[in-house]
Order: sequence, then structure tokens, then C-alpha cells
Amino acid sequence: MQGNQLTKGSLLLINLPMKKITLSILILLSSIANAKVVHFVVDMSQQVVNVTGVHIVGDFQTVAGYAGGDWNSATTLMTQMASDTNMYEVYVDVPAFAKYEYKFVNGDQFYEAEFVPVESRVGYNFNDNRWVYVDSIANDTSFIGAILFAGNAPVNKYLIRYLVDLSLEPSVNSSGVHLISDYQGFNPQTNILYSFGANVFEVINYVDAGFYQYKFVNGNTLSDVELVPAACSSQLGNRGVAASIDMILPIDCFGGCGVCSTSGLTENSHASFNLFPNPVADVLAIRFENEKERQIQIYDTNGKLVSDFTSSNAVERISVSSLEVGTYIIKTIDRSNYKEESSTFIKSK
Repeated sequence: MQGNQLTKGSLLLINLPMKKITLSILILLSSIANAKVVHFVVDMSQQVVNVTGVHIVGDFQTVAGYAGGDWNSATTLMTQMASDTNMYEVYVDVPAFAKYEYKFVNGDQFYEAEFVPVESRVGYNFNDNRWVYVDSIANDTSFIGAILFAGNAPVNKYLIRYLVDLSLEPSVNSSGVHLISDYQGFNPQTNILYSFGANVFEVINYVDAGFYQYKFVNGNTLSDVELVPAACSSQLGNRGVAASIDMILPIDCFGGCGVCSTSGLTENSHASFNLFPNPVADVLAIRFENEKERQIQIYDTNGKLVSDFTSSNAVERISVSSLEVGTYIIKTIDRSNYKEESSTFIKSK
């Protein structure tokens, strides 16, 4: 070796003082440690593939090294897989510990991008992109899943979107918020959640049909797991969900049943929607001020969720004939800003 020369992978340092060499190596190793390979796969089995190929666009393209910047529909071509010609894939290297948004494109023009279903969208501020949070905890490569083009999940699987509100917790653990479930071995380090704001954290998983137990974790150890009240636990003190459709679960308060409130579920007398008739025997109408995408949930006075769906109608009609006689709380969540409002109605005979 001639002079003071050091080769480290693609790094070449010549005639540099030892302190600068050490600093450069640390920077290189740090960038490697924070790098993540993400494997995107899209299932085109229900599409006629464009002659210009299948592409992916997103806000990751610049950091992944693609020319033309982010949201460029012609630069990130996906490759047809030999093992299944309906599948198209691409591997990208991106910085870890970041949220990325993306869409698949059947062609190379942005107007050929897929229409993303509500359950898979970012959802806030009418954002209709897919999203994923990339971390370096589980594996060197994150496999997103062979998602059906313009669909929610891989074929024969269902999307579950979990949400938890930590606004009543003293703090959010610096290790992040995680999900444990029986389909991932109740491992508190493999399923990290992301927050779009308001201390609500969420994650999307793809599962087979079936019933699953789960809990939220404010941290990444089993000692950080929430204690689920008996009123909303299914088995062995866990929460439970039956996967038979793609679904966005209601927002649960960490360690609680239903919404977070210092006084439990209460009526908001200043809600911007009206309920009629009230009391109601068969069909309850909700009149909103405008047409916006909202999540609508109905709880009984014990905090048990009895109905949950989304609507963009200015007037929504709900059949309540199957509910038992009593008082119920109806909560609406504006999907653009997560503003919550609630009111009560009485189910009569």
C-alpha cells in the first residue's frame, strides 16, 4: 500500500489524518446501519399489463437514488417475477425509521396509477396514497407483501389496520409503540406503529381468515404491554379481532376500552351533527354539515363497540333495530384531521 491509503468497501481514503479516517468510517458504518432494503411486490393477475410495464411511484424515489425525483412514474420499473409472472417486484434501498408513501402504476404515466382503497390509504387530509413505516428492528429486508393492484391485501389475505391512542399515557416510549399478536408470536419488537399525529399510532398487517388475539405495547419489551380491561378482552386478557373482511379497527385507548377520555365515554353537546329521531326504534339518521369521509362508531354505555363503518354521506341512515333497548354513544372521526365528536341516542322498543 502506497502512502496512507485505506480501502473500505467502496470507500477510498488517501493521505488523510487518522482522526478524519476514523470519522469517515463511522459515518459510513452509520449510514449502513440505518439503511433498509424494502421489497415491493404487486399482483397484476386481475389487470391487463400495459406495454410500458409496471412501475411504482412514491416519496422514496429520491433517497433511493432514482433520477427525476419523487413521484416520477417512469423511473422505477418493476420486474416480472419468474416464479409467478403475475407478480412484479422491485428492491429499493432507503433510510430506515421513516414513513414512505407510494402507489403502483400500470404503465409509466401518473394517470395510470391505481385507485387505492380507503383501508390502505394514508387517509389524513384526503391523502389517497399507500404508506409504510420502515424500521431496522425485524429484518434487513422489509417485504411489504404481494398486494393486489388497486386492492387492500395479497390474494386470500385480509388487511387489518390497528390504531391505538396514547394521549392519556405520561409519555411515548423512545423505543416506539408496537403490536403483539398470536400470528407473530407475541414478539414486542417486530411490529412497530407509526403516528400521523394526535398521539394515535397505527400499523397495517395482512392475515389469513381467522380470529386473532393482540395487545399494544408502549415500548418494545413485554413489560411495556398494556393491561386490557375485562370489558374488552377476549381471551387471556388480550384484545381480539375476527378477520373476514378488510377493516380499519376503531381507535382504542391504550390500556382501555374504546375512546380515550378522563371521564369515560361522554356526550359532546356541541357536536356538529344531528341525530333524528331520538329516541329511535328502527332507523337512526345522522345529518352532517358536509360530505366528508368519516368513521362512525356506536358504543354501549359499557364502552363496547357495537357498530363501526365509514361514510362520506351528508346524511347517513343506520339500522338500529337489532340493538337492545337503552342509551348508546355515537362517535364520529373526521378522517382528514382525526377530529372526534360524540353524542348520545336512546334505542326504544
